[in-house]
Amino acid sequence: MTQTIPPISPIPMQSYTEAVNAILNKPRFDMSRKLRIALYSHDTMGMGHMRRNLMISQALSDCNLPTNILMITGACQASAVQMPPGVDCVTLPSLQKNNDGSYQSRSLDIPLKDIKKIRAQIICSSIETFKPDIFIVDNVPRGALYELDEVLSNIRRNGHTYCVLGLRDVLDEPKRVQAEWHKAKNEKTVRDFYDKVWIYGDPHVYDAIQEYNMPDDMVEKISYTGYFDRRIHFDQHNKIMIKPSRTKLGIQEGRFVLCMVGGGQDGASLTESFALAVLPPNMFAVIVTGPFMPIEMKTELHRIAATKSDLIVFEYVNQPIHFIQQADCVVAMGGYNVVSEVLSYEKRTLIIPRVTPRKEQLLRAKRLETLGIIDVVLPDQVTPQILTDWIKKASQNSDSPSVHDQLDFKGLFRLPHLIREICQLT
Repeated sequence: MTQTIPPISPIPMQSYTEAVNAILNKPRFDMSRKLRIALYSHDTMGMGHMRRNLMISQALSDCNLPTNILMITGACQASAVQMPPGVDCVTLPSLQKNNDGSYQSRSLDIPLKDIKKIRAQIICSSIETFKPDIFIVDNVPRGALYELDEVLSNIRRNGHTYCVLGLRDVLDEPKRVQAEWHKAKNEKTVRDFYDKVWIYGDPHVYDAIQEYNMPDDMVEKISYTGYFDRRIHFDQHNKIMIKPSRTKLGIQEGRFVLCMVGGGQDGASLTESFALAVLPPNMFAVIVTGPFMPIEMKTELHRIAATKSDLIVFEYVNQPIHFIQQADCVVAMGGYNVVSEVLSYEKRTLIIPRVTPRKEQLLRAKRLETLGIIDVVLPDQVTPQILTDWIKKASQNSDSPSVHDQLDFKGLFRLPHLIREICQLT
């Protein structure tokens, strides 16, 4: 059976605020209080899910829609991030996903069943008390270790919360996704508990419906949002695009190449090769290790940086987008957020995709490489010399990839439209 891709609806050619105001003129929800939106992310490997939900929260907070937004996240780093107005967060005890796909406690030395119970109870209590009008779940329909089962059942029983499942553009290899979804009964979960499915991507890059052979009743719930344009980053008061000074970022003026490895849990090999690469004259390098990189590797990177005048190492930055914004070129792993960010700014980029425990990054990177938008090197092929050669070539190329001519990047504009659709149904 041939399944039709749900179209990405056009957006009025107005400013961000004007477009949102135009579509929110008659929302059908209780106007006696602000719309309550809760967002959940399990955050067991890196911080990508939390950062995506933060982007969504910012888009909804900045659009003049009267909201109270509660983020429920497994990334404790969320508490260090400056939240948009009307947004707050609850952090869960951290889980860590291992390379074999299993879970363990990231920090607490307690049994896995106990940390799961703690997390589930915090989620249940938060949702029961907050009473969201809309509950947006990131990527895992039943949550990590099925910790959302009770919450979803309670929501359906109470009947006043609209549930949305948000999926990134690529999940994993189709056969593996189909097997995992079958084992976890994810299709039944979506059928029974979710009203809408948002896919944060462009089907012309990766057609999730076709690739994963999604059933018709699930397809009916799907809306593609397009990718999130990370150039839309507004000052809380003036709604202008921010470009912090180099002094504020802690780096000097001049051309630089940026290396990013997400949370850093499995980025040690890439950062070491990058640190040992030879840079072109009048260029320096910046590494952001991420908070989860092993301490031994962080120590080694700082040791190498101490011997080189053209290398700066940061262990964690609140706003990595500012570094991407000012970099001349980027070397990075291939997570959804960092790829969206480098593409938003049309940076010349080399992606070294993670290949375990999932092939998600590899699949995304290969599709974008085929479009001529990025370069790709597999992890086992990375050496200091490979990076030296690529950086030299990228530094000599003044042309930026024509990303916005090829890909749909209107996701942050579309989110308020999708919220309006929900308000009409609730």
